[in-house]
Amino acid sequence: MANVAPEPVDPAERPLSAGHLIVAQLEREGVRRVYGVPGESFLDVLDGLHDSPISTVVTRHEGGAGFMALAEGRLTGLPGVAMVTRGPGAANAFIAVHTAYQDATPMILFVGLIPVADRGREAFQEFDLTGWFGSTAKKVVTLDDPTAAARVVAESVHVARSGRPGPVVIGIPEDVLTLPAGSSGGVRPLAVPRPRAAEAELKELVRRFERARRPLVVVGGEEWTAESGQELMRWATRHSIPVLADFRAYDAVPHDLGHDIGNGLEQELVGTGAYVGSLGFGRGDHAARLLDEADLTVFLGAPRGDVLSDGYTRGLDSETVLVLPGDAQGHCGRIDQFVSAHAPSFVLDLVTMSASPDTDVEWFGAAREAHVRFTTPAPAPTASEGSGHSGDAAYVDLTAVMAVLREELTPDAVITYGAGNHALWPARYLPHRAPASLVAPRNGAMGMGIPAAVAASLAFPGREVVSVAGDGCFLMNGQELATAVGHGAVFVALVVDNGCYATIREHQEGAYPGRPSGTRLTNPDFAAWARSYGAYGETVTSDRDFREAFRRARASGLPAVLHLIQDPAVRAPATTTV
Repeated sequence: MANVAPEPVDPAERPLSAGHLIVAQLEREGVRRVYGVPGESFLDVLDGLHDSPISTVVTRHEGGAGFMALAEGRLTGLPGVAMVTRGPGAANAFIAVHTAYQDATPMILFVGLIPVADRGREAFQEFDLTGWFGSTAKKVVTLDDPTAAARVVAESVHVARSGRPGPVVIGIPEDVLTLPAGSSGGVRPLAVPRPRAAEAELKELVRRFERARRPLVVVGGEEWTAESGQELMRWATRHSIPVLADFRAYDAVPHDLGHDIGNGLEQELVGTGAYVGSLGFGRGDHAARLLDEADLTVFLGAPRGDVLSDGYTRGLDSETVLVLPGDAQGHCGRIDQFVSAHAPSFVLDLVTMSASPDTDVEWFGAAREAHVRFTTPAPAPTASEGSGHSGDAAYVDLTAVMAVLREELTPDAVITYGAGNHALWPARYLPHRAPASLVAPRNGAMGMGIPAAVAASLAFPGREVVSVAGDGCFLMNGQELATAVGHGAVFVALVVDNGCYATIREHQEGAYPGRPSGTRLTNPDFAAWARSYGAYGETVTSDRDFREAFRRARASGLPAVLHLIQDPAVRAPATTTV
């Protein structure tokens, strides 16, 4: 009897493994990249990514992978995805989960796990997933049923984006990943709620504005668009209502009305606007006074939290309206009206309501004037003034660097940085005119700036990206420069070298004068280090040379490092009394 060839099986009818089904569902959710360090615990997912349109960005450390995923979530609104292995890999990624949780940023972390049969036996790299992440993630789930793979991914994306955004951690046991999960290519993504305010709620808020003499708006959170930011600023400018930003949410609204404005009244407002600065670390004194003096404070997308309120001490008793998509988590002090709404959408409804507030125009004007003075780079002070710059030409004055960047950067440039005193300069001096133009950790995590720059360049290949890093912050994840070279990410990183952990040294100088301890750094030649990766590297020792060095770095078409030698005695920008 002749051999009979088997009937061909339609690939669409072949049972997918759970690992491949995870990939298929990520594709349906619109995920374009996953960041990670490979591990034997999720080989089947990696195999599924082999033929997927999703790009696999191979990083050099799980912390870098997590920060890249967080940055993608911050910039796009769709949860960034990181994949790491069990035990040590999960531990390294923990910093990004904590940051995403406190920053309210959508993110998905997949963690490979030991086989199900090995649980509870202290198997190699075994750990308690929920025990580790349960207090700092919106949801922790372990995939034990292979047929539920698509559903678990869809629900996790939904949770990460809904209400107050945040991270979701998914455990994927290595043996479950290889089991058949059915022939389906996934499930329909779940709609994300974007609650809108009722007309009665909007009218009540309008009445509050009309009764107030010194109303104040504080913006923050995620998913601000060019339309929502511009409309709010036009409306606030028209009614002389100052607008402040939450800590490291400076890109929620444009800082002036010099871009994309129409004819009529707005045409007279070029170069002006209602934005008057930010709250939190590095804020101007005028911003703190506004929070204290306002007789109505409206929080759009951000609660009145610890950093914003100077440690729960400012603005707690003013009439308060809170607009958040979920509950009042993280808010302290008074609430007179709570509106459960998506803040950027709420703005588009608010500006259509007719309002005639009788605001204190002089108060508003003084706030704007103080903001302009505070954020305009001043000439470098002399050494005798004791801050800002020593006057030594062998050092780079960061204030002068910021003045150059204000002139050189494109209006939609993305700025990234981690935590440390180096961040005081870009936060103070670099204006934001486009949404999704800042990635910085609101929880103060060091090491985020370079991974965020990699993700920003990959997410927005047509936009300029600049990262400002301290020497301590840079070397926590500077190895991701290799990831940038390998995956074609292009940005300019300014590495500020002052040879110490400057923030902690500043605290020591105040509390323990003359007794520095544990804050000294020994640094490499960062420019040579960058060139060894195949990147562009150059050392700058005078701010007079910075402009041309920056232009060369930008023109290189490579990820670039400019090693800026800063006076070790400088801790912050020169003090400006406003």
